[in-house]
Amino acid sequence: MPNASAHGGKVLISVLLGTFTVSLNNSALNLAVAELMATFQASATDVSWVVTLFMITMGMTMPLTGYLADRFGRKRIYLLGLWGFLASSALGAMAQELAGIILARGLQGIAAGLMIPLSLSLIFSAYPSDQRGRASGIWGFAVMIAPAIGPSIGGLLLEVSHWRALFLMNMPFALLGLLCGYRYLSAAPSNHQRQFDLPGFVLITLGMGTVLFSLSRVATLTDLLRLQAVLPFTAGILALFLFVRVERRARMPLLDLSLFSHQGYRLSVILACLQSIILFGCILLVPLWMQNALGFGPLTTGLVFLATALAAASCSPIAGRLIDRYPPQWCIGVGLMITMVSLSGLGTLAEATPVWMIGVWMGLRGIGLGCAYLPSTTVGMKDLPEQSVAQASAMNNMSRRLMSSLGIVALSLYYDLAVQAALHRGMPYTEASASALHHAFLALAAIAVLCLPLAWRLGRAVTRQGSASPSEASSPPQAPEHPLQTASARRPE
Repeated sequence: MPNASAHGGKVLISVLLGTFTVSLNNSALNLAVAELMATFQASATDVSWVVTLFMITMGMTMPLTGYLADRFGRKRIYLLGLWGFLASSALGAMAQELAGIILARGLQGIAAGLMIPLSLSLIFSAYPSDQRGRASGIWGFAVMIAPAIGPSIGGLLLEVSHWRALFLMNMPFALLGLLCGYRYLSAAPSNHQRQFDLPGFVLITLGMGTVLFSLSRVATLTDLLRLQAVLPFTAGILALFLFVRVERRARMPLLDLSLFSHQGYRLSVILACLQSIILFGCILLVPLWMQNALGFGPLTTGLVFLATALAAASCSPIAGRLIDRYPPQWCIGVGLMITMVSLSGLGTLAEATPVWMIGVWMGLRGIGLGCAYLPSTTVGMKDLPEQSVAQASAMNNMSRRLMSSLGIVALSLYYDLAVQAALHRGMPYTEASASALHHAFLALAAIAVLCLPLAWRLGRAVTRQGSASPSEASSPPQAPEHPLQTASARRPE
């Protein structure tokens, strides 16, 4: 980054280390499910809490980051999260029972919920607006590359060592991140007048927690109709609805919902939510096809996803530079069109489709992902006031988490129902699965098409905002028309 200050580069490296630690840990631990089941003689449902509780606690913690960063300072809260992630990793490595591992993962989720929303806020504070795209692009490289190499590192550690090594591997990166963070992150002033919004906190925590919990328990249509899923989901939606009403009337709200009045930010959140459905939909559908229908093992499936992650990581820094230099709708629009083409290609999967062709389509999807997914978020937030970025990032992450969970449930239910209906008609399982996946991928491609006009509007909105800001800044302040009269009127006669 030739135009970035040296201090900005050091801040970026400090934040990258923490973000990389969280992403690497999550992707590597997914491979340990089978070993944990065998080690503790536990069911798949019990071990699934190793993944589920992390997501729930992270989603419940994110709403707090804006208040905590404002009240105590971004640097202090971010480093507190990194210390928490380091300590919970040590706790997980020392656990003697499955309950100890699940507890450690819950604490890791709380720590990640403090760190992730503050990452972009810290990076944006170190760069001017016209360089934030390339900085967030490099940050996106770390976000994308960690899940790509995580399964490989996790598999290697499980082969030569123990599942405890998956927790221990976090410590060098976390310690280095702490050293750099204390040295290079700037301490922003704290707002000690900021009051805590207890009603808002209770409602958003209850809403996010119950909705994510209920959706994580739904795998079939029968699960969806059970009271164990319906009641918490309904209660969570009601709590989120009440949260919006309470926050709109609060004097010092936990989350500043007025940020959605910024057209650029509002459109970026909508785009991020729709693209998260595509992202996690492919993570669900491709393994169903390769493992259940074609009988490939996890290694082959992982290599296919590696193509996506490597392509996305390679394109993310380039896309970041492009949205700094040119109207962002072109980069995002091209990424969405590439995504649409790749999803349409995945929709043509058949039993005779070679693995390398699936890898090509997935690599193409990675290019679209790198050009459109993270740039949409960056464009919507890079011109917001610096003190609002933490809250904006938290609301963006929460919205994406909720929408991707809903999308996964919807796709899972459709796939099960479509396959069962085809099997009842006497269709072989492979053909039934291919037919269901064909329509599911085309539905995701249709979502990418719907994103195109939104991307165009987003680019126009931020371009208008960017062109208006310099003119407003350059115009001199207006002097009062009658200064002498105003002064004399305030003097006693």
